[in-house]
Amino acid sequence: MNELHFGDNLDVLRNMPAEVVDLIYLDPPFNSNANYNVLYGTKRGGPSQAQSHAFEDTWTWGRDAQRALNETAARHLEAGALLDAFKKVFGDSKMMAYIAMMAVRLVEMRRVLKSSGSLFLHCDPTASHYLKLLLDTIFGVQCFRNEIVWKRTSAHSDAAQGLSRFGRTHDTILYYGKSERGTWKVLFAPLSDDYITSHYSSKEADTGRQFTTSDLTAAKPGGDTSYDWKGVRPPQGRYWAYSRENMERFEADGRLVYSKRGMPRLKNYLDQRPGVALGDVWTDIFPVNSQAKERIGYPTQKPLALLERIIEAATEPGQVVLDPFCGCGTAVEAAERLKRAWIGVDVTYLAIHVIESRLAEAFGNGVKDTYKVLGQPRDANDASVLAARDWLEFQKWAVFALGGLPKEKPGADGGIDGIIRYHRVGIEQPNRAVVSVKGGLNVGVDAVHKLKSVIKRENAEFGVLICLNPPTGPMTREAFSEGDVGPPSKRVPKIQIITVDMLFQRGALEVPGVVDPPDVGRSTMPARQPRRSKKHVEGQGELLFPIKGGGLKETKTSKRSIRTVDIEVVRPTKNSR
Repeated sequence: MNELHFGDNLDVLRNMPAEVVDLIYLDPPFNSNANYNVLYGTKRGGPSQAQSHAFEDTWTWGRDAQRALNETAARHLEAGALLDAFKKVFGDSKMMAYIAMMAVRLVEMRRVLKSSGSLFLHCDPTASHYLKLLLDTIFGVQCFRNEIVWKRTSAHSDAAQGLSRFGRTHDTILYYGKSERGTWKVLFAPLSDDYITSHYSSKEADTGRQFTTSDLTAAKPGGDTSYDWKGVRPPQGRYWAYSRENMERFEADGRLVYSKRGMPRLKNYLDQRPGVALGDVWTDIFPVNSQAKERIGYPTQKPLALLERIIEAATEPGQVVLDPFCGCGTAVEAAERLKRAWIGVDVTYLAIHVIESRLAEAFGNGVKDTYKVLGQPRDANDASVLAARDWLEFQKWAVFALGGLPKEKPGADGGIDGIIRYHRVGIEQPNRAVVSVKGGLNVGVDAVHKLKSVIKRENAEFGVLICLNPPTGPMTREAFSEGDVGPPSKRVPKIQIITVDMLFQRGALEVPGVVDPPDVGRSTMPARQPRRSKKHVEGQGELLFPIKGGGLKETKTSKRSIRTVDIEVVRPTKNSR
């Protein structure tokens, strides 16, 4: 069974047994201090400008970075010593935070790799040299295989910004094995047109097959290699490369051509050559541009061909591929296509939603029965823990659970946390509802008043207010006073108040006269209604993510300390995440 994990990959890695993964591909944030957004589209309404904050590639030194440094030192003596040396140079810088956060994860990645396994770390020149030092320390210098250069673009726009440098057009992929011997398959790249023209210029008159010729002599003897062949012998000090029997077979097959002096040469046909053995500079795989069919709009999306090449080279069918920073799921889709088992991990619920939609698009809805999603809320208590731990991720999850799209931009939302689009009978243009997500214990009637004004301002048909706790009496009465909307065949409340507990029940959202459901891919609601959640107890523990299925050994919950959280939630300020 394949697995998709929502959560911190460090938690997931530490709950995995040792030596269960054959290949790890990771494409972590590059410490570029950039913010990225995701673009969505709709079937009927054309391209949608709705954007949802995907992730912030920003690393700062703080308590978490210091903890990562300490835990690395406790688990790997040499890596800890290297981090201490880095700390003397970089101090409490963003680069130091990035290195520390990567180090503690790389230690765990090596642990979960099989002895025949391998790791491919995708990075750019920002920190590739520091990451290579980390990998040399954690995996061993002797286990370094390649530094692969992938030419990701031909554009040189960054060279024209008044900077004294050449255009940056490549990424680096650092390839390590866990041991000096591992799973490997030689791959071949197609021959270039120039090479074919210069080396395969000869053609057979009767078949039209292109060929080149090669020498039939060798520097050292071996077997029956000293004989006359049609009155000629190799030059002094050389021997025939093949036995007389093989030479006779070549002659019978028409594969020998002769020089004016009668010296034979062997025909090698173009159509029998697999290509040229692949090197460590890859210029034949193009990036996912704005016109590419596989483009889904996710930032830093890598092409399928790149991941398929890596997976084909380093694994066999049925082996396990892990991507601990799986983003939009390119490695997951490539593994599925190549019949490998896979495990994907991402810290944003948005990424999990995108991957599920991507898999359904590529393989049909039946694919949902071939994998498990672990870590997403399964009841109201789980959802409350997520809200306390990461309010923005809870917001996204709640909006997706209703079939909507999260707010367009991080920060001030103008009272809108999400949009639900749908089609009414007889109306060509899509209708929409606005969603407001409120947390904390003091949500009152003012939240309903604000939603009423937002509905009017946005010209929406109705509004949804999501709360962690049941609404107060004044909230219910104020919402009821707004009446119903929709056609006579199906009218619904103009303001609907939905609690977190209701998100796990079918029919929580009422939509008037719908033709099509909201166009956001697979619903996040469970196939069957789960049990009602128990009453919340203060100090509810954080979710853990044990690995089950997928051919992997089941493991007991980790004994790591569990942070306790208070369930009362207030919306953070813009810069508090």
